[in-house]
This record gives sequence, structure tokens and C-alpha cells, in this order.
Amino acid sequence: MAPNDSAETTGEATGTAVGRRKAARYIVPVAVAGVAAATIGLVPALANSGDPDLPKISAQELIEKIAASDEEQLSGTFKISTDFGLPLDGLAGSLLPGAGEDGGKGTAAPEDKLMELTSGTHTLRVAVDGPEKQRLSILGKASEYNVIHNRGEVWAYDSQSDEVYHSKAPEGRGDGDAEKEPKAPKGAPATPKDFAEQALAAVGDTTSVTVDGTAQVAGRDAYQLVIKPKQSGSTVGSVRIAVDAENGVPLKFTLAASDGGKAVVDAGFTKVDFAKPAASTFDFTPPKGAKVTEADELEHGKGGEDGTGAAEKSLQEKFSGQIPGLEGLGGLEGSEGVNVIGEGWTSVAAIEIPGGKGLLPPAGSGDVPAEAQGFLDALGDKVTGKFGSGTVFKTRLVNALLTDDGKVYVGAVTKDELVRVANGAK
Repeated sequence: MAPNDSAETTGEATGTAVGRRKAARYIVPVAVAGVAAATIGLVPALANSGDPDLPKISAQELIEKIAASDEEQLSGTFKISTDFGLPLDGLAGSLLPGAGEDGGKGTAAPEDKLMELTSGTHTLRVAVDGPEKQRLSILGKASEYNVIHNRGEVWAYDSQSDEVYHSKAPEGRGDGDAEKEPKAPKGAPATPKDFAEQALAAVGDTTSVTVDGTAQVAGRDAYQLVIKPKQSGSTVGSVRIAVDAENGVPLKFTLAASDGGKAVVDAGFTKVDFAKPAASTFDFTPPKGAKVTEADELEHGKGGEDGTGAAEKSLQEKFSGQIPGLEGLGGLEGSEGVNVIGEGWTSVAAIEIPGGKGLLPPAGSGDVPAEAQGFLDALGDKVTGKFGSGTVFKTRLVNALLTDDGKVYVGAVTKDELVRVANGAK
């Protein structure tokens, strides 16, 4: 029989386990990391097959197994499939900071190219050899995009446009100094492991964590850890993490919405090998005739003393470790004009818009052409309550209520929950 542990962990115990995580978490190049947070999903999914017979394990033991995992070398192929339920294809990218604006960096710049992963299904290859060497490839129908980090040098190459982007890795990331901890910016999930750790950070009194059987992912035996909100009103139905039974590496991550249907994020390896990749995997020389853009020659690529570029700093500041519905919105607490209401999976960020004016002109005001007003109405639902009136803009994961008097309520909660919170905030 496959193990099926229904015991729930406690927030204190989980915090202890996660606190023992080792420093090596180097699955994706540092140039990619900031953008990965915006995409809410940089890894793929493949249907589980088989039901291996594995020793029984508790949820707490499985969490500790993830925390103790110290694999630094691997190569493999994965797919990422995302379905946020946005009304227009590509709208996700347009809503993200810097989307569609290359700032002169060219089409090979990672923070722009990886915005494409915010929708649809994509196949990627990854190779990792510790903190100094990583390679990520996005495979197209007739093209390939690569990001290579090799001992402090970061190269990105887009074969379709024949453009190259080159930058230095920020100081302390893969420079060989053992006293420094090369790592991605806080809150930048890039692999099933990164997603798992952020999901586990949500574990506490508001969360149920269980072991729900076994599976095979990419030919590896795995336990299935299931995380569910105990609270009603969340748009998150469950988080399912397939954990390698041998080494504790998360192989697959699936985020399901409370409304059912296709997974919001379905990410997992289709092929994986934990052997040391060939050194040549991380070699790169710009092809003859390719256009090469140097980051340090661009005004927008110059950052502070730590070597972090302005574009990466901007992403770090905007995505400060929060995936709504996984870690909650606590990281926004204390930000100017932001008040976090509630806790756990149903926390909502209440934002005051300067000037007390709504972002959208009132319906029927005549300030917006009828055609445009009809378009806006189609994107959102008009709502009223003690708070007044406003419009709820919905995706399958994150919803936002924009009130007519200049307030915004946003969170991984349902429309009804947003209205309830807004009513209580008056």
C-alpha cells in the first residue's frame, strides 16, 4: 500500500525543519531568478504514472527530508504549464513590471524573455553544477533560448533574433568564495524545490499538510505531499508536491485552484539525472555575427555596490518573497499605504491610492468611450457593499477589488471574501 499519512504538521515544527535547509539551492542562473518570481512558475509538469510501494513516512518526516536535501548537481528536462484564467492571452506579461520594455537591453535579456513563461506550456532543459555553474534552456519550435551562468559570468542567447546579452553575476553568487552564499533573490521560485519551500513557509494553524500516496515522476519514485488551506474563502484549493523518495528533491509542483479545473501551475521534471553534468555544458562563446549587448554599458544595467543591476533590483523590490496564496501577504506589511488584513491563505492587502480617487472612471461618467467602458466591464464584476461600490478583477488565483473611492483590496481570495474584507475595513 502507498503511504497515506493524514496527520498534520504544526507551524513550529515546520519552521524548525525548513530552518535547517542547506545553502545550496542553485537550480537556475542568477540572471533568471528575479523574473521567476514574477512568472509564479518556472518548472513543469508531467502526469504521474505508477504507484510505487514505499515505506510509510509522516508529513513532518517528509518536510524534514526536503529541508535536508543537499543535491547540487543535476540535469534534466521539464515542462511548465500555467493557467491563471486571465481574460486575454498575454495579459499576464502586460501586468508585470517591465513587461514588453527591453530598455535597450535587446531581446535576449532574461528579465524580458522569461515573461513568456507566464502563460501556456513550455519545455525547458536545466543543468546545474553547484553555485558556480547553471544553464537554463527554453525550447521553441524552431529556436532555443539559453541562459548560462559560469563562474561569475552570465550569458543569454536568443537563437531566433541572434542576440546575446552578457552581464556579471552579482558579487557573492558563484564567485568561488566559500564564505559568501550565492543564491537567488529572496522569494524567487525557480524549480519545484523553490516552490516547495515557499509553500511550506505557509504551514501553520491555517494549513493542513498530509502525505497522500506515492507516484513516479521522471522515472523516480516519489512521495506526494499535499498542502491545503483550512480557511474558507481562498482561491487556492491545494498544493501537491512530489518528493523524490531517495534524495528529498521536489520533482513536481502542482497548484490547484479552489474552483477546480486545470491546474493553475503544473510544474515537474519529465527527465532528471543527479550526476555531474559535463563541464562543456556551461561553456559559451557568442556566435559569429551575433549582436552582443553588455549589461554594464547600459544605464539600466548599472546597480549598486553589490553588482546587482537596476532591473534585477526593481524586480526584487516589487516581489519581496511573496507568492499570494502560498506565503500570504505578510511581506507587504509596513509598506507605505499598505495594510494587510487577516492571516494565512485569506490575507488581503488593502492599498490606499494617493488622492483618494479610483483607478477607473465611474461607469456612465462619460470619461471613457462607450466601447472602452464595455471592455472594462467585461473584464471585471461590478460589486457594492458597505464599502460603497467598485469592480472586482479576477484571475483563477489572485483577485483585486478596485473601489470607486480609491482603494484596492488584493489577495488570493474569492470575490465574496474581498467584498467581506472591504466591508469590514470601513
